[in-house]
Amino acid sequence: MKNQVLELLRQEDGYISGQELCERFQVSRTAVWKIVNQLKEEGYGIEAVKNRGYRLVSVPDLVTEAEIQSCLHTEVMGRNCVYFAETDSTNIQIRRLAEEGAPNGTLAVADYQTAGKGRRGRGWSSKAGEDIFMSLLLRPQMNPANASMLTLVMGLAGARACQELLLEQGCQEQIQIKWPNDLVWRGRKICGILTEMGAEMEVIQYLAVGIGINVNAREFPREISDKAASLCMALGYPLRRAEVIARVLYYFERDYQVFLQTEDLSGLVEDYTERLVNCGRQVQVMDPGKEYTGIARGINSRGELLVEVDGETRQVYAGEVSVRGIYGYI
Repeated sequence: MKNQVLELLRQEDGYISGQELCERFQVSRTAVWKIVNQLKEEGYGIEAVKNRGYRLVSVPDLVTEAEIQSCLHTEVMGRNCVYFAETDSTNIQIRRLAEEGAPNGTLAVADYQTAGKGRRGRGWSSKAGEDIFMSLLLRPQMNPANASMLTLVMGLAGARACQELLLEQGCQEQIQIKWPNDLVWRGRKICGILTEMGAEMEVIQYLAVGIGINVNAREFPREISDKAASLCMALGYPLRRAEVIARVLYYFERDYQVFLQTEDLSGLVEDYTERLVNCGRQVQVMDPGKEYTGIARGINSRGELLVEVDGETRQVYAGEVSVRGIYGYI
């Protein structure tokens, strides 16, 4: 019930009476008082005025179940949420939850993770309480061969969400996509995505879509300081992580439904390519056993990068291939 009380407080512009809360949830005034005090102990600023009720005046930067769910505007994604103050990896946790029967759309989120990883086994970590570490459980009825494209669907959703949040704050900075799974700002990485699959007999049992977003970090280790950035650095001040999570889930749910209609990216190609930082630029394709350069021309409906080489267009499948700009990360 705490989640629902918090959601009502967020929705109300003014005060909401204790009596109304009692009637809404069929509980005593003492029960309402206890919930309000729990929220205060978690850092929420709640003003209580006799004969008027309760009013939410400030919200802490938390990624707890209650805080995330009070921000959601989805039907499925994130409605079942599991929070960890610290964990090894949210992808590991979501896979465990999947094996235990957790429903489609379950979200695992952590304040800090110790063994996060990105594409090709690269590490992903940051300080506790600054950034977003989360994984989403999906149970689609689809061809396993099409599952890898969901990394691009999440990338597009993340770009939409982060761009919108910056624009709402008056920031015109562009959030772009570096194919296939990074979001970038001024050519520096702010987000990475990793999709893992559990399948049997050519049937998907579940997918774990992990996403790490640098939200409020202001500094990075020296070895990546010129390649990494955060939303806070773009905006100039911190964002509440739960609001970022809710916005990403909203756009992912919407784009995921578009994807499922065809099990490809035909309905999202234009929006994805519009945000593709590599598009029209010279890139180096590092395919095991051979490397070549060309001009990136966008993606196709299979999520493959289209690279023009000597007048010929080649389709690059993510797999073990890495694509970089000639002079750096992008």
